[in-house]
Amino acid sequence: MILLSFDIEEFDLPTEYGMEISFEAQLSVSREGTETILRLLKKHDVKATFYCTAHFAIHQTGVISAIADNGHEIASHGYYHGHFELQHLVASKTALEVLTGKSVSGYRAARMMFIPESEITKAGYTYNSSLNPTFLPGRYNKFGEPRTWFYREGILQLPASVSPVVRFPLFWLSFHNLPLGLYCRLCQWTLRKDGYLNIYFHPWEFCKIDRYNFPGYVVRNSGKKMEERFEKFILWAKSKGHVFGTTSQFLEDRKIARP
Repeated sequence: MILLSFDIEEFDLPTEYGMEISFEAQLSVSREGTETILRLLKKHDVKATFYCTAHFAIHQTGVISAIADNGHEIASHGYYHGHFELQHLVASKTALEVLTGKSVSGYRAARMMFIPESEITKAGYTYNSSLNPTFLPGRYNKFGEPRTWFYREGILQLPASVSPVVRFPLFWLSFHNLPLGLYCRLCQWTLRKDGYLNIYFHPWEFCKIDRYNFPGYVVRNSGKKMEERFEKFILWAKSKGHVFGTTSQFLEDRKIARP
């Protein structure tokens, strides 16, 4: 099974590069990108998991309703994307449940930052997908962590997928910068080994963001090109007999329960 997930957040990426962006612009970019994602998923009858910040959800209730109404899973991406406090674990879960009327089981920390698993368990989540088990200079140094799902501190850990052996990360940056054929081969290798694939993207990747002075490896194949590559990936996966599903569906199908 392929687990597509999307981090739905305030588009604050420009601030990481010293640029200013209004909150209205942040919401606009994320809304536009999410609407594109929903359209593509509906076209190809694919379900996915959307990790949403409560701050974005509260200001874009229509988008959050559309995600839920289309049968996708909503999980928590914290309360704010650029600021974290422990109480946000419960507060974001509660806010999303009030907005959607559905239980929120999953959590992914903004920028995959480390948060003690015991605190995530205490907040009532069932699974945590905040680990990229690879080495990426300046971002991740998790080469020694398990590649596939495991339990720690009473909560299921579902790392982002990396390839076997060399642990090449299969997240959004790889999708943008590798030749699509090579990316698909790495995914096929990982699926054969692990039986599932857990990969994540962001709404702004589906938008025209050339006006921001991002490095080339960030903006490469974004906007319309991203739409085209994403559709080709879905068609490739279906041609190989792979199915897509939400994270909770995957856990239920595999009968993965607490130890």
